[in-house]
Amino acid sequence: MSLELQQLSLAEAVQRLGDNSAVHLRIDTAQELSASLVTSLNELCDHAEDGGDSVVVLHLGDGAGTPGRSGPGKVGIHTVNRWERALRRVERLDAVTISVAEGRCGGPALEVLLATDYRIGTPDLRLGMPLASGEFWPGMGIHRLAQQVGIARARRLVHFPAELPADQTVRFGLIDEIAADVDEAIARAVDAAARANGPERGIRRLLLLETTATSYEEALGTHLAACDRALRRAEAGTKPTTPHREGE
Repeated sequence: MSLELQQLSLAEAVQRLGDNSAVHLRIDTAQELSASLVTSLNELCDHAEDGGDSVVVLHLGDGAGTPGRSGPGKVGIHTVNRWERALRRVERLDAVTISVAEGRCGGPALEVLLATDYRIGTPDLRLGMPLASGEFWPGMGIHRLAQQVGIARARRLVHFPAELPADQTVRFGLIDEIAADVDEAIARAVDAAARANGPERGIRRLLLLETTATSYEEALGTHLAACDRALRRAEAGTKPTTPHREGE
């Protein structure tokens, strides 16, 4: 499927949001980590933040028919640092982030996938772990893996990296669904995203990301503040005729 067809289908899908607000980027999985790739991801975030976009879709595929890259390639540590910061921006966007992975996907493309909210894979997906000199690339992908799939599965992937077929990516929790019809899958995800408010989505994502780094007691105040915001928004929406105090 060409990028142009994906763009046309996406334009139809995001109309379900009501504001036609979406931005998307295609990343070739054979592409190595580079300053231009970092710039592309930052520009995507700039566009989403400045334009108030509700949906960000990242297409991760071997468009040229070449095998997916397994590692970052020849790159300096400063570029790696900028890359990690760009991925963090993706994680903190108010927009819902959807990734579509097809063919062989690994290296920087896999790191992008791990930073998104919802992940769609095609039946031919083969997910490869990021490697450097034959060993698991020690970037923040390890941190994301441990957070998202648990220490036991992350340990297996880090110490014994192997290419995962489509069905196994779902069992590991790395991919949310395998879809032959990518356009329909995107449309369903957009429908679900339309039910959540942008800033509130960002708050809930942050709460999820902090669960493994903070104790219950430390997290309680932040969660209570988020609950208070939700209650105030609900109260403003119902517009009660008489004020009331908690417990009455």
